[in-house]
Amino acid sequence: MMYEVTIYEKSSLTLEEAAAYFNIGINKIREISDSDKCTFVLWVGNKRLIKRKLFEEYLLRKH
Repeated sequence: MMYEVTIYEKSSLTLEEAAAYFNIGINKIREISDSDKCTFVLWVGNKRLIKRKLFEEYLLRKH
């Protein structure tokens, strides 16, 4: 039996999922997360995953 996890239950999101969840463009998320000091990115090889809660906190601080 396969269980599909909804976006709001995931701890890390792909760029596409993060763009849909936060209503921000993929390119803007890439631009924000390119910094080496970025705390809300998890790199899995060349794949960039966005840590949902940390990114949400980042957006709230920047707003």
